[in-house]
Amino acid sequence: MKTSVLILCTGNSCRSQMAEGFLKSFNPSLEVHSAGTRPAGNVHPQAIQVMHEAGIDIGGQHPKSVNIFLDRTFDYVVTVCDGARESCPIFTGEVRHRIHLGFDDPAEATGSIEECLAVFRRVRDEIAERFRRFAEEISHGG
Repeated sequence: MKTSVLILCTGNSCRSQMAEGFLKSFNPSLEVHSAGTRPAGNVHPQAIQVMHEAGIDIGGQHPKSVNIFLDRTFDYVVTVCDGARESCPIFTGEVRHRIHLGFDDPAEATGSIEECLAVFRRVRDEIAERFRRFAEEISHGG
């Protein structure tokens, strides 16, 4: 049986989408989903761009509401923003482990396109590093 992971943030347009892309690439045997407590209309274009630079295509993904997953069972529900952690809904399905791995919201970056992209790249790299460790931890039963 596959280990199931739900990555949760507010808009499901940047951080959770990047984390989903990385986690699937690190361990394709995992069942990985992402969702938002208040999903945005689309995945942020700069998130798509910086993930493409990392060799991962998230361009076909779209924000989803956490409500569609509330009756599912997950081994891990991982919140990646404080807003989602604070408003994490009650799941009627079983959640075996709840984890919070917080990251800055790159969508809040201001300045030129290059300055904003620099923030997206920094957050992308932080997500990659932390979710690589997470993938290793859960593959070793931790």
